[in-house]
Amino acid sequence: MSNQQSDINNQQCSRPHRSGFVNIVGNPNVGKSTLMNALVGERLSIITSKAQTTRHRILGIVNGEDFQMVYSDTPGVLSPNYRLQEKMLEFSRSALVDADVLLYVTEVQDNADRNADFLEKVKKMAAAGTKVFLVINKIDLTTQETLDSLVAFWQNQLPEATIFPISAQERFGVAQLFDAIRDALPVGPPFFPKDQLTDKSERFFVNEIIREKILLNYDKEIPYSVEVEVESFIEEENLIRISAVIFCERDSQKGILIGKAGSALKRVGAMARKDIEEFFQKQVFLQLFVKVDKDWRSNTGRLRHYGYDLT
Repeated sequence: MSNQQSDINNQQCSRPHRSGFVNIVGNPNVGKSTLMNALVGERLSIITSKAQTTRHRILGIVNGEDFQMVYSDTPGVLSPNYRLQEKMLEFSRSALVDADVLLYVTEVQDNADRNADFLEKVKKMAAAGTKVFLVINKIDLTTQETLDSLVAFWQNQLPEATIFPISAQERFGVAQLFDAIRDALPVGPPFFPKDQLTDKSERFFVNEIIREKILLNYDKEIPYSVEVEVESFIEEENLIRISAVIFCERDSQKGILIGKAGSALKRVGAMARKDIEEFFQKQVFLQLFVKVDKDWRSNTGRLRHYGYDLT
């Protein structure tokens, strides 16, 4: 080995290890979950065209030889109408507390006046020294002239932030954002084992996959009135046996979820099973049931049972 190559290798080995929390916040339906999945390289968060699809704060962990990025996808910032949405807002606010790098995601048709109070908190964080990256998403849906105007607008709104125009869906600009995040992390040891991908359990992701299919197959209030709970998860050598319950708030919703002769529920089950098999790389036997849990979205005890608590 040449002396030059030896020097390069020594420099690479001597680079300090960087690690930190990279929290993704913003209004509903601006593409936070799509961005999270693009940055992590795994499908961890629900992606649909409907707003308010993310309910929990979900960690996605990316490891390199000399870095660990702990990404956090959060629910869209909104004015809560019931207790569940209050809990979702708490998850979003908590992301402002422990961020080493904050990604404030907007998009080309977003209204900056929505949830102005939350944006003010982001401005204060940036002014206090927190590294804030302002991500303008979905730039493939606009013109260069409009994009230039948006960049100028956000430079005025958040002068301390670094602006990244991207398309998370098309992966345009994501690699550059990833590199900037890595370089902005503080020096320190990893927070999690290097082989860990997320803080959530296997059952959590089964719940999320099933809930995603409900969001895709039902309209109006139905998708927002349900919660999914895995009752059994039995992994055999060549098969995973899963039994899950879809809870809704009213008997009328139960009938719609099941459909005529069970057709609607069968469709959801078939779609969910396919994605669960892809997620676990294993054959899955999935059973779905529907039960009523009256007004669970407004019941503090039931919300705690379903995992909507910061403690």
